[in-house]
Amino acid sequence: MINSVIVADSSPLISLSIITQLQLLPQLYQRILIPPAVWDEVTVQGVGLPGSQAVSQLTWLEIQAPEILVLEPLSILVDRGEAEAIALAQSTPDSTVLLDDAQARRVAERLGIRRIGTLGILRKAKNAGLIVEIRPYIEQLRSNGIYIRPSLIDAVLRDVREIDF
Repeated sequence: MINSVIVADSSPLISLSIITQLQLLPQLYQRILIPPAVWDEVTVQGVGLPGSQAVSQLTWLEIQAPEILVLEPLSILVDRGEAEAIALAQSTPDSTVLLDDAQARRVAERLGIRRIGTLGILRKAKNAGLIVEIRPYIEQLRSNGIYIRPSLIDAVLRDVREIDF
């Protein structure tokens, strides 16, 4: 069930850190790449904030810069970290980009890049038998100020049969 490569943006890393589930990434993917802007956003600019310490200690994260020519047009559409993550995924064969931001997901979709979000990772993990339930993690994220569209929560919980149809 392990997929090849995932390229992560900041917010899903922070969210997975909040719920102490960062280890799901190497259980689901062979390689976990992050661009320099995401590393900087989470571990340097984010010192003292959720995720900073946990992400800075991950030994399986690979920091890789995207190609500048691929990156530049994206920089006007989304923030730097998202642009670098999308650009890196675009130039990395058989990769998926891990994004939560709706605008960034739309950009990735338009470029034909596979994408997944924090709830998608939890869904994959539950389907793989790595976690038992998603609902407690969603509640933990929400109580830590992470906004998740109620319709998305319902769709995911229905999909994994944690709520009735």
